Amino acid sequence: MDARSQQQINRHWSLVDPLSVRQAAALVAGVDPDYVAPDDSAIVDPETSAPGSAALASSYRTVLAAIRQAVMAQTLPARIRHSAWERGWSEEPEEDEKIARHVTIRNGGWDDLDADGEVKRRDMIWRVAPDWNLTTLTRADLTAWLRSRGHTDGFFFPGDTTQAGATPGYLDPQHPRYSPKLVAAVRAWEAVTQSDGRSPKRALEAWLREHASEYGLTDDAIEQISKICNWRPGGGAPKTSGD
Repeated sequence: MDARSQQQINRHWSLVDPLSVRQAAALVAGVDPDYVAPDDSAIVDPETSAPGSAALASSYRTVLAAIRQAVMAQTLPARIRHSAWERGWSEEPEEDEKIARHVTIRNGGWDDLDADGEVKRRDMIWRVAPDWNLTTLTRADLTAWLRSRGHTDGFFFPGDTTQAGATPGYLDPQHPRYSPKLVAAVRAWEAVTQSDGRSPKRALEAWLREHASEYGLTDDAIEQISKICNWRPGGGAPKTSGD
């Protein structure tokens, strides 16, 4: 389960923006947020309830603490939200709670209105401490903060290639900034090592036309890419030893 948690985070998490603080902490720690226990005590497989690595759970809690402290210190921008509910009859706040009186809340139903047709005002109780399930931060702010802390690998930096065998982000079709033309340029440059008497540009064009359907290339795109990849822009076929 640990390997699945670390290496197979649901790729659709890359679409979520903003993220809750707990979600962000899990992703930074290399854990799918769905695997984190509600009380943050463990990493648990949601399908089998099998517990995961204690070390991975510890990493998650460490990242969570770092993000929470950065938010509270205002070094990491976030939209802070608090848990709140309508005050019950004679209910008094606990030590870590406060009352907000005469709050206007509309649910969209007739019960929002009093006998005079005015919107009801209610007393609410809210917790002073931020709710880290509700408090959110943007991916841009999070990645900027991570870079400032020297943390530039993992889920939020898919282009990192420090791990052996890792696919560079620009070659990954699942990457949010994947560009078929860029990949075609890289693959053509890698493939055409000898031009067989032709100019490098002509050899590159031939390779690109052969693989045009794979990368969705038009004639104009082939022309542009072959110019970019051409390592002999001065033109002409390579000289032989007898020239």
